[in-house]
Amino acid sequence: MIIMGVDPGFAITGYSIVEYENNKMKLLDVGAVNTKAGELFTWRLLQIDEKLNEIMQKYKPDAFAIEELFFNNNAKTAIAAAQGRGVAVMAAVKNGIPVYEYTPLQVKQAVAGYGRADKNQVQQMVKTIFHMDKIIKPDDAADAAAIAVCHAFSCRFAERI
Repeated sequence: MIIMGVDPGFAITGYSIVEYENNKMKLLDVGAVNTKAGELFTWRLLQIDEKLNEIMQKYKPDAFAIEELFFNNNAKTAIAAAQGRGVAVMAAVKNGIPVYEYTPLQVKQAVAGYGRADKNQVQQMVKTIFHMDKIIKPDDAADAAAIAVCHAFSCRFAERI
């Protein structure tokens, strides 16, 4: 199974491509779509769509895992990030890829074993899972890898039921 993990945003959208087979995971690709502040917002959304579509066409993922948004106070940022998330989900739907959504708590629980794990703990676990020398940068890309891992673990658990 090929899983595409996405940490949505509009300034930075993290993505990962993970191959999951026989309880083993291999990181095929990881990175971020960066858009520039000051550019027309609709142009930034188009850039996210085009890059994610390019990645989907290249890897043909079987599943698209994305983090649900959680914001405490800044409504303007939440709305903009939600639009970036919507573009990412629509790209998956256009490519016929099933979409799976996970809360930050679910991702932390799956990857670090603790739903209140901090960012560094999650990043260290992602590094360990993929046998890497360094933590993935930027943070959004590392988060996207964690989201893909969460989906892989969720699939493994669902198979046992």
